[in-house]
Amino acid sequence: MIEIENLTKNFGDLQVLKGVNLTIEKGEVISIVGASGAGKTTLLQLIGTLDKPSGGTIRFDGEDLGCLNSKRLAAFRNRHIGFVFQFHQLLPEFTALENVLIPALIAGRKRSEAEVEAMQLLQVMGLSERANHKPSEMSGGENQRVAVARALINHPDVVLADEPSGSLDSKNKEELHKLFFDLRDRYGQTFVIVTHDETLASYTDRTLRMVDGVIQECIVKKC
Repeated sequence: MIEIENLTKNFGDLQVLKGVNLTIEKGEVISIVGASGAGKTTLLQLIGTLDKPSGGTIRFDGEDLGCLNSKRLAAFRNRHIGFVFQFHQLLPEFTALENVLIPALIAGRKRSEAEVEAMQLLQVMGLSERANHKPSEMSGGENQRVAVARALINHPDVVLADEPSGSLDSKNKEELHKLFFDLRDRYGQTFVIVTHDETLASYTDRTLRMVDGVIQECIVKKC
């Protein structure tokens, strides 16, 4: 589904990625681990088209993303990629339901239909009774599950998660980790997760260990 070839990224004289090669298959849950500064988040941002590489290619189902202009990239990102961040990044003035709806409305979907699906997702997350609550009225774990629902509303090819459980306590962390695999089993969802959590990494199908801008090791745990 996603093919990455000889990907590089420079920030001035600093080369952060030094030729990354990676293939991601549909339905995989992949973790990326490594020390701070190894290039994990930079790689995730490039896969998510939030930044452009200095060299190399990223292909989604054979389409070279480097050939898309900014407008087409924004549309591609909205339709094909979901994001979950360490801090939920929900808009504080909107309810859980409204936060989940936002990507669907940006995509031009009919509100009434999208609202039904958003409520279904909140139900899957165990949050149907919190649909009309704002982020300040919910716990950290609840807000992060709302963020996952938001990431899924447009049926993305891949969900990119950057330290998604880093701000959660151990109970909520365990529940969120279980949720990722439940969603893969339910929807065939693909996840690429940057994490320092070795327990989460141990659950994933593959663990990519990055060192100094390259993938130095790939641990396969599922045949």
